[in-house]
Amino acid sequence: MAPKILVADDDQALSRTLSWILKENGYEVLTVPGGEHLFEHLTSEQFDLLLLDIMMPKVDGLQLLQRVKADPRFKDLPVLMISSMPPEEATVRSLGLGASDFIPKPFRVRELLARVKAHLRVGRELNQARAEARSRSEMMDIMQEVTASLKPDEIYQILVRRVAQGLNISRCSLIIAGPDDDRGTVVAAFENPMLHNLPVDLRRYPEIQHALATGEVVLVRDVHTDPLYQEIRENWEAEGRPVPTRSAIAIRFSLRQQPAGVFFLRTTTDDAPLNEQDVQFAEQVINAAVASLEKAYDLENAVMGQEQMRHLAETDPLTNCFNRRAMMQKLEQEMDRAARYATMLTGMMIDIDNFKQINDTYGHLVGDRVLKQLSALLKREQRSVDIVARYGGEEFVVLLPETTNAESRNFAERILRRVATHDFGETGQPVRVTISIGIATYPDERVTDGDSLLRLADNHLYRAKNEGRNRFRD
Repeated sequence: MAPKILVADDDQALSRTLSWILKENGYEVLTVPGGEHLFEHLTSEQFDLLLLDIMMPKVDGLQLLQRVKADPRFKDLPVLMISSMPPEEATVRSLGLGASDFIPKPFRVRELLARVKAHLRVGRELNQARAEARSRSEMMDIMQEVTASLKPDEIYQILVRRVAQGLNISRCSLIIAGPDDDRGTVVAAFENPMLHNLPVDLRRYPEIQHALATGEVVLVRDVHTDPLYQEIRENWEAEGRPVPTRSAIAIRFSLRQQPAGVFFLRTTTDDAPLNEQDVQFAEQVINAAVASLEKAYDLENAVMGQEQMRHLAETDPLTNCFNRRAMMQKLEQEMDRAARYATMLTGMMIDIDNFKQINDTYGHLVGDRVLKQLSALLKREQRSVDIVARYGGEEFVVLLPETTNAESRNFAERILRRVATHDFGETGQPVRVTISIGIATYPDERVTDGDSLLRLADNHLYRAKNEGRNRFRD
């Protein structure tokens, strides 16, 4: 874009001449006769240079200069003062108030253009240096926040939020998809932080598909004129659907050298269009975050692997309940907690009645099916704090923390009814199943630890068996 220069001078002939010279040399020029309404133009538009006359009949150019430099919004705007005053006096006064240079009237065109070019270059370099400093500082802040997170989903949320805020745009999202995919998954969106794992039809987003397929960065300055949007625009018109998007950027990113998705930025009609500087910033952010994302995924996989190993180590493979070793560990923990906080703990020993007869009559496969069905029934009846475990063979243990004797009996009666009326076995070949239950509750003078609790429950189970089965005893 051509540098924009604001000229404030009461000499209309000189203003027209200045304007013509500057425009002929590629600058965009706006003139303010007599310096009136200067601040209205400064606040409504962004200028790269101000040419200001010192001596004007209605306003004092030096006073205007002082006001301009006192305003934080314009303190970095280069100001060239123009005057017919004696050069020495004008120079001293102008530079003392913050002007960048002084040009005496009448001026020489080549000298004027050289000074204008020099101060525009200095101003541009200053703005670029400050922008780079801000960008580096912001990048450091972003990466500190990213590296402090250990989960990929959190990193995605940080990236869309920080980039959207850094570029002052309203829409920024991350889509996970491969080069040949017609559908993707939105894993984070600045405009809707609650949005998570939303399926999206990529055929409605040509810039995303192009970025995924080619690996090229896609910058669309105007979706209403860009050829990439020709087909989708026709669909919009056919649907009569207004499109609030003004410009867009799509940047493909990779994890472990494999295309993983797209960083997708959009502006609305109320925002300034995106440009190459925005692309550069977004690329820097996503490229810097790739290493943290890869580490986060590695950690997540490692944690999941540990969880799977732990699950396998403490789970009975047939019934998917806790196994005996895991149950004994949890029993000791619950006993310690009950003793420390003076609460109650119930242990139930459950045994399937005549299970050998079921195996002999229907086969071991049906017997295994009965065991799985009983474990599923017990887990449906348990509370979140209860523990169901396969103790061995056809025996199960249920631990009920903070449960009174009366509550334990109610639970046992409910389980007995559920089992007696449940359809065990296979479809078309029902198996009648009943169970016997022995109950022991701590505190009890006979219970000193987890082993003694189970031993007492087993004694009561033996009584239930001897007294006819399909019952509980405590």
